[in-house]
Amino acid sequence: MSDTPDTQDHAKGFLGFVERTGNKLPDPVFIFLFLLVVLMAISVVASLVGLNATLGEDVLRGMSESSKARFSIGPDGVIPAISLLSPENIQRLWVEMPATFTHFHPLGYVLVVMLGAGVAERTGLFGDAMRAAVRGAPKYLLTPVVAFVAMAGNHAADAAYVVLIPLAGILYASAGRHPIAGIAAAFAGVSGGFSANFAPGQLDALLYGITEAAGEILVPSYDANIAGNWYFITVMMVIFVPVIWFVTDKIIEPRLGKWKPEGIHADQLADEDAPLTEVQQKGLRNAGLSLVGVVALWTFMALGPSTPLINEAADLDVTARALYGVLIVLGAFALCGPSGLLRMASRAVVGLFILYLLVDFLLGLLSFGLPALPALPVTPIEMSPLFQSLVGGFLVLFLAAGIAYGVTVRKIESGDDLVSMLAEAMKDMGYYLVLAFAAAHFVAMFGWSNLGLISAVHGANAIESSGLPLPLLLALIVLFTGLINLFVGSASAKWALLAPVMVPMLMLLGVSPDGATAAYRVGDSATNIITPLMVYFPLILIFAQRWQKDFGIGSLTAIMIPYSIWLMITGLALMIIWVTFGIDLGPGAPVTYEIPAASGG
Repeated sequence: MSDTPDTQDHAKGFLGFVERTGNKLPDPVFIFLFLLVVLMAISVVASLVGLNATLGEDVLRGMSESSKARFSIGPDGVIPAISLLSPENIQRLWVEMPATFTHFHPLGYVLVVMLGAGVAERTGLFGDAMRAAVRGAPKYLLTPVVAFVAMAGNHAADAAYVVLIPLAGILYASAGRHPIAGIAAAFAGVSGGFSANFAPGQLDALLYGITEAAGEILVPSYDANIAGNWYFITVMMVIFVPVIWFVTDKIIEPRLGKWKPEGIHADQLADEDAPLTEVQQKGLRNAGLSLVGVVALWTFMALGPSTPLINEAADLDVTARALYGVLIVLGAFALCGPSGLLRMASRAVVGLFILYLLVDFLLGLLSFGLPALPALPVTPIEMSPLFQSLVGGFLVLFLAAGIAYGVTVRKIESGDDLVSMLAEAMKDMGYYLVLAFAAAHFVAMFGWSNLGLISAVHGANAIESSGLPLPLLLALIVLFTGLINLFVGSASAKWALLAPVMVPMLMLLGVSPDGATAAYRVGDSATNIITPLMVYFPLILIFAQRWQKDFGIGSLTAIMIPYSIWLMITGLALMIIWVTFGIDLGPGAPVTYEIPAASGG
């Protein structure tokens, strides 16, 4: 895309300064290498001057021996700053270099999904499917739909980053809107709205496992409620959708200017309103049937005999399996199946089921109720294999749909054509592999130095001694978590560091562990999208550069800052209001907490 006058007009002000300054920086690969050198120097100085932090006895007792060994914590609870130039770390750098690279969290997910997505893209399936979906539809509704799906997509964990975000770019381009605005909206939803969702998922299972261990430091009998933030995260989602909608349509897209496709994009998106040919329509029908088949296969593996994608601990009723299995497959057919009587019937059945749930919910508020449906008592932990299988599932889904479409429109006429598309997809990821190598070593070595943990402990201790009123105290925790998130990216790792300090501290101040977890989640989400230490940040930059070659790290940071600011402001306001009025955070999960007398305190 070439610069237009609109684009130049919006390269002003603070965001324009951030964009220009950031784009003057060297390639992100060299930025990470430079930061590595700086990190090494800081770690040496910190080690020489004896920089450290000390954990309290209660926190220390709650830590596992493996965690103590990982951070070199001695019996006295002292966390030392460790020089990255120590003989042990130099040996670790060279000996573990292959593992540091290949174990970089996003790498495997990205490569697996992009194999299938590369085929679907090169056959023209993505472009034509998105064009068919948005043709004649109100383009102004794209953003709220993308934001909602992106936040809901967090149940698919890392797959949401590598599937939804690039698809949002294609969706916007197909609608004649700027594709980078779509990427930004999806990134804001997936990462900025990381903790917001309509129901608890595997993130809740992960965080509440840590919360329970931290609560047991003070109250050994404490049991966490995995749905303890359900109401809160649902309201977060409801609030974040219009926030992302406003920022995208009123701030980001005007700043980007009008989208003018060039080169291959101009050929693929020549006229988003042009009708599809008969062959393309047949290809989409075949791709839809393939998609329904893959959904049916995964549903069978989750709800069928022996349930390979559900932990054996799950006790599933046969009637519930059949009912929900049929509903899932009908839902897929209603969305993606060929037009006709069967699709109309599928939509009617799914619509009646949704209506039933809505009426049952409304009557429940009036202490009435409809006959109960068969229960499907599966917890997020028991569904963990299903969630983890979704990356492989998206590979199979994109391959099946891409091949079905490609064969129909004659883009794939032999096995050689398919292999060529797969190879081209991996060729496109070459730069990301180089960038991932540098990023993986920086993230790993920052953890080896203990600097992030030391900063977190000192910050938590400062909050504890602040003496602020309860709503302001939780607001301060939200801001502190957002700051720490700029330097420690992993949500679970960061909570594992902070929870043993914050959860017991807040319990003593009358705040429930559920309240502490909710405050942490707000801060952890908002700044995800502006830190290059976020492991998927380089990948999002690659997605954007596929549409605009000169789109640099400064450009990406500049368009994500407004999202971060508005999500932080609304999240803070929600937290303060929630605590002030004492609203339950989830079923049986009040904000306040009283330590049981029998536990001592």
